[in-house]
Amino acid sequence: MTPDLQDVARSMGLTEAEYQEILRRLGRTPNRVELGVFALNWSEHCSYKTSRRFLRRFPQKSDRTVLGPGENAGVLRLNARYGVAFKIESHNHPSAVEPYHGAATGVGGILRDVLAVGAWPLALLDSLRFGPPQEKRSAFLAKGVVAGISGYGNATGVPTVAGEIVYDAAYRENPLVNAMCVGVVPLERVQQAILKGPGNLLLLFGNTTARDGIHGATFASENLDEDTASRRPNVQIGDPFYEKLLIEVVQEILELPGLIGLQDLGAGGLSTAPLEMAEKGGVGVELWLDRVPLRMELTPEEVLLSESQERMVVCVERGKEEAFLEVFRRWHLPHAVIGQVLEEPVFRAQWKGEIVAEIPLQAVMEVPERRYPLVEAPRATRDHPPDAPLTSLGEALQRLLDHEPSLRSQRWAYEQYDHTVQGNTVVDPGEADAAVVRVRWNGKHPAQEVLDLWLALTVDGNGRKVALDPYEGGKRVVAEAARNLVSVGADPIGITNCLNFASPEVPEVYAQLDAVTRGMAEAAEALGLPIVSGNVSLYNESPTSRIHPTPVIGMVGVIEDGRIVRPDALEPGHELLMVGRSEGAVGGSAYLRVWFGDDGYRVDPVDLALEVRLLGAIRELQRKSWISVSHDVSEGGLLMALVDLALWSNTGMELTADARTLCFWLGEWEHRFVVGVPPQHSQRVFRYLEDQDLAVRPVARAVAYPSIVWGEERVALAQILVWRDREPWEEGI
Repeated sequence: MTPDLQDVARSMGLTEAEYQEILRRLGRTPNRVELGVFALNWSEHCSYKTSRRFLRRFPQKSDRTVLGPGENAGVLRLNARYGVAFKIESHNHPSAVEPYHGAATGVGGILRDVLAVGAWPLALLDSLRFGPPQEKRSAFLAKGVVAGISGYGNATGVPTVAGEIVYDAAYRENPLVNAMCVGVVPLERVQQAILKGPGNLLLLFGNTTARDGIHGATFASENLDEDTASRRPNVQIGDPFYEKLLIEVVQEILELPGLIGLQDLGAGGLSTAPLEMAEKGGVGVELWLDRVPLRMELTPEEVLLSESQERMVVCVERGKEEAFLEVFRRWHLPHAVIGQVLEEPVFRAQWKGEIVAEIPLQAVMEVPERRYPLVEAPRATRDHPPDAPLTSLGEALQRLLDHEPSLRSQRWAYEQYDHTVQGNTVVDPGEADAAVVRVRWNGKHPAQEVLDLWLALTVDGNGRKVALDPYEGGKRVVAEAARNLVSVGADPIGITNCLNFASPEVPEVYAQLDAVTRGMAEAAEALGLPIVSGNVSLYNESPTSRIHPTPVIGMVGVIEDGRIVRPDALEPGHELLMVGRSEGAVGGSAYLRVWFGDDGYRVDPVDLALEVRLLGAIRELQRKSWISVSHDVSEGGLLMALVDLALWSNTGMELTADARTLCFWLGEWEHRFVVGVPPQHSQRVFRYLEDQDLAVRPVARAVAYPSIVWGEERVALAQILVWRDREPWEEGI
């Protein structure tokens, strides 16, 4: 390797061993353009070369599966005519450098993933993590990311309906920005990213191409360092108005004869997407780079490696391309015929008739896996400290919300999102455990046909608890997401996931990745849920910090009978019961952090058989209409679950459980719901739950006045709102 080329390869993220493997496969020295093609296709972000061995564990099939991993988005069957398409992806590194544009282009990319399988985007969700909000940089990142999500999502006309925001010192240097999109698609119009038929054409349409985002995929596959600011050119710049045009244009071209395959240009741009399509079709591809519509003068290498946003490619039968071009012209969308399908399995790029890259497809697409020695993932084994007494309900709530901004309302964020556009949102952000949207479709303008179907949507994760026990934590995030959907009356049907980890080259992190995916796979199998799409984001660390292992679960559920369980159905006189496990370990809880300054204790193990029984019992009680409301017990424990229900329903509560310990009221052990029971159904609910071998305990009673009462103490809901609705960077009262 010459010194110059060695520096180039290293700057592109290739190791010496990988470069030598490229030489062996090619039988020659690659030129700079070819080296860039290898670097992007072999980046961790594009190839999953480290995590692939663990991802094979995930169940992918169910009687609903239409498309699984390997496509732009997963698709599950809803009924005989329609499917739901969904996927979650990360944009962590770009958001750490440019929070607004990093988050905005993350939204754009995930929208196009769902668009590329032929779906109409129905909803967006996001899972965000930042450092302590009182710190200037963390507040800057949080505000910039939320502005980017709202600025892009609102302009495209796709509602952002749910999400989560967590603040923790582990994310001080490396914020996590995970975006999820959900769409609906007629089953006969489901598209794959594929090239077929030698001689057929490749059409590029969408925004023009510039230098933004060049080598963004390799940037996303490296640790952040002190020179982070210099990586701003690796961050793409989005234009949501072009994205809106793409949404409309794709609906039109899906109706045209001759469409073979559709693909989004995401990470790697033209250096990755056409190659993936060709490999899937068992063919080759030739690109004519000088035909690509440009925003500025670019070299062939820059055209090929650019990650400019709002661009898609479509493979069409030769001779039928004019109908597609006419649609692009009518929408004033830049476009060009940029290549053709080859019979020979090779990737070839030309610039004004000169070949600038030619690589056997197999040489670049068979990415060498990276494997490291496996060790056992460390886990916390200490039991929690002696319990603390609860002496004042108001003081406990105020202290909890003062010190745990993650437990406060996220109103400051979701009020920036347009969650009502399209008119399908039935349960709004901040009103329940999961969002609920109505499913509509009628081709280009889906607001006309209403199906008798509703989707429940959630994203969920808990990196702190996963760090304490990666295996149990992997099970927990799947179970917790399922509880969120069941709480609103839905049957969970499938999963997408985003695995956010630090450098896998660190033995502990590699072990965490192994343990987490084992736990996730077991939980998904036990609950009968396929994992049909997802993303892996590694190297989320800096020289001074490393994120918690943070798997984020996006889950979709179906409500077919129209019985949405809404928290505002709680009425005075209803009894509130805690159902599930009566006690457990409380490691990782806000209670331990706030009162003892240390939550590094043993976490509650996840009993998957109990979880299946519990979820089934709650759904049966909902179907029988024996319970009015249901809410899972998670962060903040039983007390925060009751506070949520009181605020969501604007109904007061009298706490009836005689326990006077903080552990009982604030402990975060697993497998619990709070349900509201009308008086006429009380006895049958108790009998049913006893038959299901589930612990049940009365904990409160709904009352007509807007306060929470505990013995002689009364705390007004209005006062709790003052504590809870403060913005996260506000100091305690």
